[in-house]
Amino acid sequence: MLVHHLIDIGNSFALKTIMDIETIRLIGIAFFIILLVTVIGSLTILLLSAKRIRSIKIPPNATFAETLHYTPLVVVIAIDSLDLVFDILAAPLSWAILDWLGLKSLRGVAAVEALVPGTQIIPTMTLCWFGVRVLRIRY
Repeated sequence: MLVHHLIDIGNSFALKTIMDIETIRLIGIAFFIILLVTVIGSLTILLLSAKRIRSIKIPPNATFAETLHYTPLVVVIAIDSLDLVFDILAAPLSWAILDWLGLKSLRGVAAVEALVPGTQIIPTMTLCWFGVRVLRIRY
């Protein structure tokens, strides 16, 4: 009886471990799908709005806040999303995208924010955009 009980405990532990591994695998797959959708969505939004964004007349010596004033919200949300997904690897990616879009004044802040550990969860560019647009922080 004791042997059967120990076998049942062992089987229960093995079954629980298998279920835990399966749960972790499913969570990993779900996380990967969410990351993939985020990257595809962000890049699609940037590509679809690129022509409009590149035609914005931003003064050549515009400051960070001044450039944010001209920048559409979708751009800063997309940059923050890419930063969240790619972590430290987002720095060169954000730099290249913002350079391509002609938003050169935003590159430094996006790169620094991507390089500082633990800030990826904070939508820095989006908060700055709201600060400039809603709170009317001036340059």
